[in-house]
Amino acid sequence: MTGSLFKSFFKIPALSILKQRGLPNVGVFAMQRRLFASENDNQMTVREALNTALDEELTRDDRVFLIGEEVAQYNGAYKVSKGLLDKYGPKRIVDTPITESGFAGLAIGAALSGLRPICEFMTFNFSMQAIDQIVNSAAKVHYMNGGIVPCPVVFRGPNGFAAGVAAQHSQDYAAWYGSIPGLKVVSPWDSEDAKGLLKAAIRDPNPVVVLENELQYGVKYPMSQEAMSPDFLLPFGKAKILREGKDATIVSHSRPINYCLEAAEKLQNDEGISVEIINLRSIRPLDVNTILESVKKTSHLISVESGFPHFGVGSEMCALGMETEMFDYLDAPVERITAADVPTPYAENLEALSFPSAEVIIKVVKRALYRQ
Repeated sequence: MTGSLFKSFFKIPALSILKQRGLPNVGVFAMQRRLFASENDNQMTVREALNTALDEELTRDDRVFLIGEEVAQYNGAYKVSKGLLDKYGPKRIVDTPITESGFAGLAIGAALSGLRPICEFMTFNFSMQAIDQIVNSAAKVHYMNGGIVPCPVVFRGPNGFAAGVAAQHSQDYAAWYGSIPGLKVVSPWDSEDAKGLLKAAIRDPNPVVVLENELQYGVKYPMSQEAMSPDFLLPFGKAKILREGKDATIVSHSRPINYCLEAAEKLQNDEGISVEIINLRSIRPLDVNTILESVKKTSHLISVESGFPHFGVGSEMCALGMETEMFDYLDAPVERITAADVPTPYAENLEALSFPSAEVIIKVVKRALYRQ
């Protein structure tokens, strides 16, 4: 059951699937409060940027279509696809049952047949139901047929922790999918990231995983004139320096960047410590050169992520520090800041302690610089 069918049974249609998934009501009502934010001059919420990217690419190429749970009649669980059904119709904005493996497989088959599907997961936690399709079908098919058949499919949706959604709905899949040859994996932070990376993903001839963040959807960021253009694309494998510094390099992606910026401001004001912050944007391929050039300047590297500590993106940063010429420029070991090595707690106070914060980042930067 999707869309209008829910309206017969629930005052808030989103509760239907979310209840079946085991998501608590507190997360749903928080979501309801974040549904809408309007564009002001050259500012957009991340949600609006994603919606604009979808709209522009659906207009540009009639092979593009969107498929997923509640993407059509309900305008998307997080309103990312708002208005698209009315504009493009049910053949291109397609509601599905709760069958991730089924509709992910359908999307892959459509891609192999020459279409350009965008497969939305209500949360990437549910992509675990379809991980065989994503890894064994989408990622490997181009290689296994000798490069004859491309697979231009996009898998997108909210990733990582949200608010009060407990252990089964708070996982970061950057390392999961970033480890798979054949996949490209991107992780947008602000509105420009969201628009430019999603548009590039839709046009790419290979399968791309776009890891958004639910808590970022309603956050408004400035958009450059270039980013407002329907031709705006961001290249994969190219990080962005958000803040220049000379004492330490912080590498991060997605929502934790907010805490990195907060920490950098406080370190500058209180300690006179100048921190350079790199927004990875792209997990696979990874922009090693930008990180290396920054470390040549600062001689210190700290990685911040919301994934678990074992075998994560931060682990890859540590490997770069040991296995590349970066080692010659480091004055201290690479430091990792990650989520706690526990299933994410439901209790609000414990959940807050389970993920990176500005306070933790400040402590680790000072430790790396031997300032405490």
